[in-house]
Amino acid sequence: MTPLAATDRLFFERAEAALDRDTAERLTAEALAGADDGELFLEYRESEQVSLDDGHIRTAGFDTALGFGLRAVSGAATGYAHAGEISEAALRRAAETVHAVAAGRAGRAAAPPAGSNARLYDEANPLLLMPFEARARLLGAIDDYARGKDGRVKQVMASLSGEWQAVQIVRADGRRVADLRPLVRLNVAVVVESNGRRETGSFGTGGRFDYSRVTGEDTWRAAVDEALRQALINLESRPAPAGEMPVVLGAGWPGILLHEAIGHGLEGDFNRKKTSAFAGLLGHRIAAPGVTVVDDGTLPDRRGSLTVDDEGTPSGRTVLIEDGILTGYLQDRQNARLMGMRPTGNGRRQSYAHAPMPRMTNTIMLGGQSSAEEMIRSVKRGLYAVNFGGGQVDITSGKFVFSASEAYLIEDGKVTAPVKGATLIGNGPDALTKVEMIGDDMALDPGIGTCGKNGQGVPVGVGQPTLKLAALTVGGTAA
Repeated sequence: MTPLAATDRLFFERAEAALDRDTAERLTAEALAGADDGELFLEYRESEQVSLDDGHIRTAGFDTALGFGLRAVSGAATGYAHAGEISEAALRRAAETVHAVAAGRAGRAAAPPAGSNARLYDEANPLLLMPFEARARLLGAIDDYARGKDGRVKQVMASLSGEWQAVQIVRADGRRVADLRPLVRLNVAVVVESNGRRETGSFGTGGRFDYSRVTGEDTWRAAVDEALRQALINLESRPAPAGEMPVVLGAGWPGILLHEAIGHGLEGDFNRKKTSAFAGLLGHRIAAPGVTVVDDGTLPDRRGSLTVDDEGTPSGRTVLIEDGILTGYLQDRQNARLMGMRPTGNGRRQSYAHAPMPRMTNTIMLGGQSSAEEMIRSVKRGLYAVNFGGGQVDITSGKFVFSASEAYLIEDGKVTAPVKGATLIGNGPDALTKVEMIGDDMALDPGIGTCGKNGQGVPVGVGQPTLKLAALTVGGTAA
């Protein structure tokens, strides 16, 4: 069954359905008359999570959500109304509300998104494929395995979560597009203790597929092994140094720094409003030669990928920085139209209760030709940051602060002691110009990213090769 047929059954053809397709199309057309753009966004979502802590199931939940959001766009103004039911009465009330944004105005309707036959993931509902009892047994096996690996393990936390989202987008001209989106994730964290000192390590993995991809024995054992490895390394860590020094960033998940410090600044709304540090710099060099950054929502099965975005535009591969030159921004339909550019398939929303805005999908720096070993050997004294925890960035200035959850000293060209409490402090545009070496080991993150913006969270992916930056400010506590 096609996504369009499947969502028709969910929204219009159930015995208890309170809205038929013809009425939905007619009311949408009436609400958007005179507007420049807009859509009816219909959503059904099932989500579940089960978590274990200290050998006991601590939480288990299942939730469903059904609703719509109706948006009318007139110039830079947006009218938005949503409801947690899909009925003719609710849609009529929403139509009356949003139509006011275009009242007395004869807008020129923007061209609709192009069609797409791409299928980037298996659209089956993963929640139907693994009973609760099987998930509970799996988490118990994770606990047993972790404790059996090392006697210093004092606490094990694990969770398995999944969701299935069905969306249909109806436009004023009657065009419709639909998508069925699976998403699963496994998380493992362990606490170890030795000589009165406790430390934690964690690992997660997931993507747009069913549970079998994260519940195979090899996969969950590898997750436990990695979480335990990090925890044991942290047991041996010493306080991080402070000061400006060369920094080598590991491949894969450390791309989260790229996502936060650079990616957000390349979203269309910030650049249209000129609140981004990158505003007005298209065609200018903003990074060292060799730095190429893309946002690619077309990677099969990846957490940040989408067959179509939440406005109905097919996702794409957008080159943002090419060989150090700023070449593009991430666009939804509204900001693209106002900036005289094309939509890039990056109009995303957390749910039907939120209006779409430009958001990243999978943001990646492409690989170069250096090896990680060459980068390490080139550093007299510096920091090797392998994994990151939390961070924050100021879009306007580009300033960022990130904490490293796994980092090591580099001394005389060799990786030596693990350090704890290291933070990386810098400025996104400035940091890009300090890239000296780019690795040949580009890797994607394991499928755990969630991006927050204006109160909305959406799943994303990141990736990068090992990178050497000439200098960053490292915050630490070593005397």
